[in-house]
Amino acid sequence: MSGLLDAMFVLVILSTIGLLGSSRLRFGIRLLAFQGVFVGIAALLLPNHHTTLRVVVIVFLSTALDAVVFPMLLLRAMRQAGVQREAAPPVGYTASVLVGVALVAVCLWGMKYGNLRLPHEGANPLELPVAAFTILTGLFLIVARNNALNQVVGYLVMENGIFLAGFSTAMEVPFLIEMGILLDVFIMVMVMGVALFHISRTFDSIEVGGMTALTDYPDESDVGK
Repeated sequence: MSGLLDAMFVLVILSTIGLLGSSRLRFGIRLLAFQGVFVGIAALLLPNHHTTLRVVVIVFLSTALDAVVFPMLLLRAMRQAGVQREAAPPVGYTASVLVGVALVAVCLWGMKYGNLRLPHEGANPLELPVAAFTILTGLFLIVARNNALNQVVGYLVMENGIFLAGFSTAMEVPFLIEMGILLDVFIMVMVMGVALFHISRTFDSIEVGGMTALTDYPDESDVGK
């Protein structure tokens, strides 16, 4: 079991770094779906939880949303927006991968040498580093990408990290709280899908960088005409 859990953690790390290095939106969304499966399996294998019906239901619903529902909504939004890739993000893809590798190293170093305690006795030493790395990478994707779809992917990556961290640190997962979080994320993705559709229809692009130039003031060249 421990070997399988370690393999899931490694796959979560690799899929996250793959998201940092991919410019193709379709490939990134598929990686996100696989990451949802890896996180779900890892959550079931964590040693601090017994595989009860409640835990299975929570993990199944979360994995179904992350691996099936959200990717389908994102792929639909991508088709409606008519975009395939983000060509020139604020932080390049090679630099993003290097940032990801640095984040992995920092999270692992923090657990080993930062005097951080394991969340519970018998915990896997990779639990919190992988969760922290996933959360930080999600935040990085949100701020380092101009494409709105990539930013939604970053939000969902961050949610995967929060889910994994919650399962790692909590001995008992309140069902209603977890379902409330999943409902919030589901509504967020639905709202973002509608917003992406209207943005692409109005501006012929879903690059959010250009929106910083929106203003109600007239151009200086037009003053006095």
